[in-house]
Amino acid sequence: MTFSGIDTLYELAAAYSSRMAGIPADPALQPDQELMRMQEWPQRSYLELPALPASVRPARLYAKNILYLWRMAALADTVELLVSEIITNAVRTSTRIAHQQRETGQEPRALRMRFWLTSDGHSVLIQVWDSDHHRPIRQNVGPDAEAGRGLLLVETLSTQWGCYAADGQGGKVVWAVCARTRSG
Repeated sequence: MTFSGIDTLYELAAAYSSRMAGIPADPALQPDQELMRMQEWPQRSYLELPALPASVRPARLYAKNILYLWRMAALADTVELLVSEIITNAVRTSTRIAHQQRETGQEPRALRMRFWLTSDGHSVLIQVWDSDHHRPIRQNVGPDAEAGRGLLLVETLSTQWGCYAADGQGGKVVWAVCARTRSG
C-alpha cells in the first residue's frame, strides 16, 4: 500500500509489506527470544528512506497512517514520537558517516535507513536500521541543553527498547516497543 502524500512530498516509496524482511543479527549481539518473537507478529510494515533530515516527517506520517490502518490510533501519538526520535538518531549517525567519507576524500554515497513496524494488535515494535555500527548511548544533559534527550524519551515512552548489530548488512537496528495501557 502506498501513501501518496508521502510519495508526492518527498518522492519516497512507502511500501506496505505482507511480511517483514528479517535482519539476521551478529551472534554476539543477537536479539533475545522475545524480540525475535515480536518480529513475527502478524501485522507488518516496511519503509526505506534516504538518511536525510527531510525523511523524519514522512516516517512519522507513515507510522501514523499504518496505526490508523491497523485500528491502533490510541498509540499513534506515542509511536509517532518514538519513530521521530529513532529516525532522527539514524539520520545523525548517517550524517557523520557521510562527513567522514568526505574528509577521507571518498565520494559520499547515498545513505539509506530501513524502518519496520510490527504489531500483534496490542503492541507495536518499531525497528530502524542505519549503516553505522555504533550503539546509541543515552546522554545525561543539563536542563538548558538544546539536544541530547532523544534516547531518554525513547526509554520513557517505550515499554522496552534496545539495539542489535545487523549481520551481513553492517550497521545496527535500534528498536522500541509501545504497548496499549490496560485501560486503552
